[in-house]
Amino acid sequence: MRYFIGIDSSTTATKALLIDDQGDVIAVAATEYEFQTPRPLWSEQDPDLWWNGAVQSIREVLRRSGVEPKAVAGIGLTGQMHGLVLLDAEGRVLRPAILWNDQRTGPQCDEIRRRLGKQRLIEITGNDALTGFTAPKILWVQQNEPEVWRKARHILLPKDYVRYKLTSEFACDVADGAGMLLFDLKARTWSDEVLAALDIPKEMLPLTHEGPEITGYLSQEAANATGLPIGVPVMAGGGDQAAGAVGVGAVRSGVISLALGTSGVVFATTDGPFIEPEGRLHAFCHSVPGRWHLMGVMLSAAGSLRWHRDTFAPGLSFDELLAPATNIPAGSDGLLYLPYLTGERTPYPDPLARGAFVGLTVRHTLPHLTRAVLEGVAFGLRDSFELIKTAGKVAVEQVRVSGGGAKSPLWRQILADVLNAELVTVNTTEGAAYGAALLAGVGGGAWPDVDAACRRTIHVTGSTAPNPAQQAVYEEAYARYRALYPALAPIFHQTPA
Repeated sequence: MRYFIGIDSSTTATKALLIDDQGDVIAVAATEYEFQTPRPLWSEQDPDLWWNGAVQSIREVLRRSGVEPKAVAGIGLTGQMHGLVLLDAEGRVLRPAILWNDQRTGPQCDEIRRRLGKQRLIEITGNDALTGFTAPKILWVQQNEPEVWRKARHILLPKDYVRYKLTSEFACDVADGAGMLLFDLKARTWSDEVLAALDIPKEMLPLTHEGPEITGYLSQEAANATGLPIGVPVMAGGGDQAAGAVGVGAVRSGVISLALGTSGVVFATTDGPFIEPEGRLHAFCHSVPGRWHLMGVMLSAAGSLRWHRDTFAPGLSFDELLAPATNIPAGSDGLLYLPYLTGERTPYPDPLARGAFVGLTVRHTLPHLTRAVLEGVAFGLRDSFELIKTAGKVAVEQVRVSGGGAKSPLWRQILADVLNAELVTVNTTEGAAYGAALLAGVGGGAWPDVDAACRRTIHVTGSTAPNPAQQAVYEEAYARYRALYPALAPIFHQTPA
């Protein structure tokens, strides 16, 4: 039997997951670490935390599983997107990586729009300039740390630094590369026009590959560090969202991935490089060769529920909090919740957006507020669905829901009713790491392609159908919800931070 490893280098831990060639998870291990905020709005991390985490986690899954290292036939990579890693000519890290959640680059985003024009930028890359993306981080270093930029010879994303340490190769997958704001979305590679406008030499960027492609082989040094044999192939993999979609089988048009974690991510596979004309959705390449995806991001999804619990009912478990809310009618007796606790990205890219309860009366109780939070998040996620249907010409057939929020039957029913779509859960729960392992298996010949890998390993474990009796209530409530942000935005923008 052959085995494959998926490595996920996230913001808080690097996970290694070992599967066999039937797709069964054999062992999982994770190594945790922290990131730094040296100044307000900054977020940075030492890249060697990812590498050391990968080494420790690989060794641990081998120990836990008892699998012979020589039976490992491939490694797939995934991880946090958009981070900037700069190396010198000798491959040494020049400064801490600037992470996806760093917010220092507002002026650089404005400059990118000025240099290319906002509409031309969206036309080429599929995206507007946002502080989370990599390109504005590069401009920030150019302008604020010229001595670092002069020494820089290689630009990498976080997971691709791990790849470099494994193989000594500079490579990137197309899904993660498309998230740098430097890609020609249609061509699935770097845009010469964008690079020229931003004064970024193309030779600083890694070679691009499709998700299952081999990008290099384990070096002697990496073999010594990890306990794996020299020469194990390392596949391209994908950024965490694309690999996570593979990990739940959202690899064809019509099957939507809804990740209901602290943030909420709606991920829709498309058969072409569709874009939302105003850039309100992210448009990236998929880890599946020849496919793309549209993605909407809500910043406070399950995070809204945690805030609500910790603020108003800190002694309750989530089950205890949610149980009474099942007795509140759909629409929460007119109460609405706006879930913009930390600003928003989709459909309003507004860091100054704020949360709100609207319509409070003396008859509303804690269970009303709880249900209103669940409904408000569902309405916010519907915003992304509506944009995806229009921009990507996607007919929503099935929604595969995952993440901590998906454990609640009440929330799943509310989502099914608000979205008017069947919600299903699947047998796989390891997300991006599992998707990376499947991509490694495809590259290693265990399955002929990504579609076949998902068909053979991922199956539905539960289903929630929409309730027609609730839909009319939610249609009316959603219309009122949609009116809130335009009405309140002027107040939000006058509110002290």
